[in-house]
Amino acid sequence: MTNDIDDKALPLMEHLVELRRRLMWAIGAFFVAFLVCFYFAKDLFNLLVVPFKWAVHLAGLQSNNIELIYTAPQEFFFTQIKIAMFGGIIIAFPVIAAQIYKFVAPGLYRNERAAFLPFLVASPLLFIMGGCLVYFFFTPMVMWFFLRMQQSGGGDQVAIQLLPKVSEYLSLIMTLIFSFGLVFQLPVVTTLMARVGLLTSAGLAAKRKYAIVLAFVAAAVLTPPDPVSQIGLALPTLILYEVAIYAARLVERQRAAASAKSDAETGSTSRDAAGGEAGSEAEDAPGEPADRDEDKT
Repeated sequence: MTNDIDDKALPLMEHLVELRRRLMWAIGAFFVAFLVCFYFAKDLFNLLVVPFKWAVHLAGLQSNNIELIYTAPQEFFFTQIKIAMFGGIIIAFPVIAAQIYKFVAPGLYRNERAAFLPFLVASPLLFIMGGCLVYFFFTPMVMWFFLRMQQSGGGDQVAIQLLPKVSEYLSLIMTLIFSFGLVFQLPVVTTLMARVGLLTSAGLAAKRKYAIVLAFVAAAVLTPPDPVSQIGLALPTLILYEVAIYAARLVERQRAAASAKSDAETGSTSRDAAGGEAGSEAEDAPGEPADRDEDKT
């Protein structure tokens, strides 16, 4: 086991230099991605407005003139900065994750590194899946829910029209994407905790009723105050909780199979060693009478 780990003792200064190098790579990747996203910020914002257009169409309203407003001179500028930061983090995440792994990997055993690598791939993929679910389904549903509250006016009714602010619309869609993206990390987190023995599938299954309550509480906190987005976040959370239980069971089966294989190899080695000792004793036994006969002569 000692050969599997990089156990060279490094001075504190070398660790700090290595940490600085990894931070520079991560910050540099984010800065480059930020500049690229800021250059295309308006195009990215128009892309984020597409679900709102779908919602307008679902609500039966005229979709040929979609309007968003900003009420402060600097509002849309800071909105573009937020878009650039949001896109920069997403684009630079593979580089940031790789730098974190390269800094931590020398302190891990070979089997730990092999177990950790798949999660570096699964984590961003699951986050993208959560973001796609928000973009293609939940944002149109949420905006459709709000658009249905408009009043066309006439008679005793006052005309009430939804004119979203660019900053508030961006905050809404970013909150939904981050909420769903984090929730979709549940299988990754529980599988890692099951690997290190902090969680078991039986324990997760026994606490299912508490998970249901916590899922709806978290959905109420993380999403806007409307039933569509709250139920829309709670239901995938419960599905992912069941996936996490299944993943924990797979980890336990793999651990049990590896333990059984190790025990079998240990038992086979012990039997071989015992057989070798017995064979050597049997070879030495016939020579004893001859030795006694030589002593008599």
